[in-house]
Amino acid sequence: MKANCWCGIGEVQVMDVPDPEIINPRDAIVKITSTAICGSDLHLFDGYVPTMQKGDILGHEFMGEIVETGRNVKNLKVGDRVVVPFPIACGNCYFCDKQMFSLCENSNPNASIAEKMWGHSPCGIFGYSHMTGGYAGGQAEYARVPFADIGPIKIENGLTDEQVLFLSDIFPTGYMAAEQCNIQPGDTIAVWGCGPVGQFTIKSAWMLGAGRVIAIDEIPERLRMAKEQGRAEIIDRNEVDSVAEVLNEMTGGRGPDATIDAVGMEASGHGLLGTYDRIKQAMRMETDRISALRECIMSCRNGGTVSIPGVYGGFVDKMPLGSIMNRSLTIKTGQTHVHRYLRPLLERIKKGDIDPSFVITHTMPLTDAPEGYKMFRDHDDECIKIVLKPGR
Repeated sequence: MKANCWCGIGEVQVMDVPDPEIINPRDAIVKITSTAICGSDLHLFDGYVPTMQKGDILGHEFMGEIVETGRNVKNLKVGDRVVVPFPIACGNCYFCDKQMFSLCENSNPNASIAEKMWGHSPCGIFGYSHMTGGYAGGQAEYARVPFADIGPIKIENGLTDEQVLFLSDIFPTGYMAAEQCNIQPGDTIAVWGCGPVGQFTIKSAWMLGAGRVIAIDEIPERLRMAKEQGRAEIIDRNEVDSVAEVLNEMTGGRGPDATIDAVGMEASGHGLLGTYDRIKQAMRMETDRISALRECIMSCRNGGTVSIPGVYGGFVDKMPLGSIMNRSLTIKTGQTHVHRYLRPLLERIKKGDIDPSFVITHTMPLTDAPEGYKMFRDHDDECIKIVLKPGR
């Protein structure tokens, strides 16, 4: 089969690789009909996530048709159309029982690697380095899905791929980010980053009862989408000296009730601290640039919540811990417990509360993935979200 493979920093190639096979009785094989490039894939592309190996198959947002199942998979059959959540979860361990599926204790065979970096291991993740299991990803014609009796959700009722594909990751991720804010009716929510996750965070904040949503970014087409599709008030990061000061003015000096960092480890940064982060990251003296997170913390009102769906990988510098402690801020974060949200959010799509396809700006064949990665990273052609179609 053909698959999009990591070949080194800044390089991916579509290559011929062996077809996946059933290894465990709880496996299934999915023929992929749609897959996507995620913002967190760019962290791999840019070389900021360790333990990648040449030839690793990328991609963790995918869906398709069941073509084979292991003998213990009773809930799915050949021909079923499914969306596959990006976290791999067994459904039986301590954390799965608590619906904290991205913390599954049984799905990361390389847990010892993650433990050295993070203290404890999260779950396995499709196409996201050997630290999270070394699983082949979904930017391919076929994928093996472990624990298929727990993860994939069947899609019926004539919904298109584009309407449901993002149940695999970015729609639940945006929703969980907003849910973590414990939004009360009328709350003001500020969202840093208007990429795909940020767009779903904005939509989700409204669904959960926000009174105002303010979006911060520096890419014109993302701000435009946040305003037109998300009904958010916008702040162009390029046009202000201090986001915190602008938010104070917009909220009567109090600050937003909750702030959300939907940017993650490659925040562009401004001023002296932004330059500091870039230099230290380039020299591998810190792993992540936290410009957006610093602003989230410093801008949030006293006693508010800072929610972090943006991906971070390791160690950071100049973290304003004193602001968090002295102002009674609550920090909530985590890889998304996608399984928890699949059915409730699918119902929202069916009812017409949201059509997730609004975020798609480009569709291309899988064979164009290398061009797609560069387009997405460099914001060419006003690119916000790319869907790849195997077999075209």
